[in-house]
Amino acid sequence: MTVTHKTVGTSTQMVVCQLAAGQTVYAQAGRFLWKTVNVALETRLTRPQTKGGGGLLGMALEVGKRVVVGQSLAFQYFTAAGGSGLVAFSGTLPGEVRAIELDPATGWLAEKDSLIAAEGSVEFDIAFAGLRTGRRGGTGFVLEKFTGSGTLLIGAAGNLIELNPAKYGGKIQVHTGALLAFQDTVRYGVEYIGGLSAQTAMTAALGGEGLNLATLEGDGTVLLQSTNLHGLAETLDKLIASPADDRGRAGVGSLFG
Repeated sequence: MTVTHKTVGTSTQMVVCQLAAGQTVYAQAGRFLWKTVNVALETRLTRPQTKGGGGLLGMALEVGKRVVVGQSLAFQYFTAAGGSGLVAFSGTLPGEVRAIELDPATGWLAEKDSLIAAEGSVEFDIAFAGLRTGRRGGTGFVLEKFTGSGTLLIGAAGNLIELNPAKYGGKIQVHTGALLAFQDTVRYGVEYIGGLSAQTAMTAALGGEGLNLATLEGDGTVLLQSTNLHGLAETLDKLIASPADDRGRAGVGSLFG
């Protein structure tokens, strides 16, 4: 059953879900905003599909995999009782929310921490792009994988653009900080751009960018976000390192570098 939902806001969006009686959605920690009182909240270490299968060992492996990649230990579950109920979520960064209706034929892969919430029938897993790919691509090593059927809600940093590599010669190159999600019909990799030269060395040293870009090949939907997460992180690090007080005075020594 598809979750009835409404997206609210512009630059910073939230999504309000209307759950039918007995319908469940699960969410990453920190995404929940508000709910009606007939929507029950429960925290579990497992996904709905686990249903106790695999015993303690299966649960430990599932939780351990999320810990290794820096995910929260548990999911929050919201279930309506005695009639329909409302529950609202948002991403952790200002930006768009995209609702994806999954079907069993095609899965989706997304950057970690992009999950806002998903219907209980949506399967969640961690996908690894490969150690070599991870070393070269940085953040692209760990991906969230969604399969099954139902509504999936993911959050972007900034605005979204939708592309299909098949319309651009079969392949596009993307900064890993701008990649949000893609269908599993698209092949993901990391490509070394340019030979070692004075120009590429200058780009790497002074441009703040590496010489590797994520590559997406094949026929399928790719979602990119307008805010480069790597650039955002670097900007925030600089602000934290050189804070200014509320009277506009920067830290000591900032005037002379």
